[in-house]
Amino acid sequence: MSRLQRLEVLRCLSSILVLVVLLLQQSNADVGTAGHYNPPYTPTACFGYDPLQFPSSFLFAAAGEGIWDNGAACGRQYWVRCISADRPKTCNPAQLVQVRIVDRALSAVSRSSSDRATIVLSKTAFEAIAKPSASSVNIEFVQ
Repeated sequence: MSRLQRLEVLRCLSSILVLVVLLLQQSNADVGTAGHYNPPYTPTACFGYDPLQFPSSFLFAAAGEGIWDNGAACGRQYWVRCISADRPKTCNPAQLVQVRIVDRALSAVSRSSSDRATIVLSKTAFEAIAKPSASSVNIEFVQ
């Protein structure tokens, strides 16, 4: 790929990122916190032992009490973006992930890295938006 082609790809990606950020801002995204958890992920409060509940991308999450909604959160999809953390350069603010709620954070088999998180992300989802060494990050999310 030539230098000119790479610049054009970067320009296109930058435009897409700006559009996504503008859409998040216009959609009144909510702000909360995210932790992460590791396998085992089953059984879940939403779908038990069903292996089909997990997207092939492994981008899924457990709902904190604020969005659990007596189980109505099961199957919901959220766009999540890291906006800040205790340590600088923890977030990858250019990265946005779409996760599917498959569990309730309070009853998840694996412990969350952060108590009372709004959303507890799978290891894969968390590492896409932040450094894995962080136990918790501040997020912007929208359904």
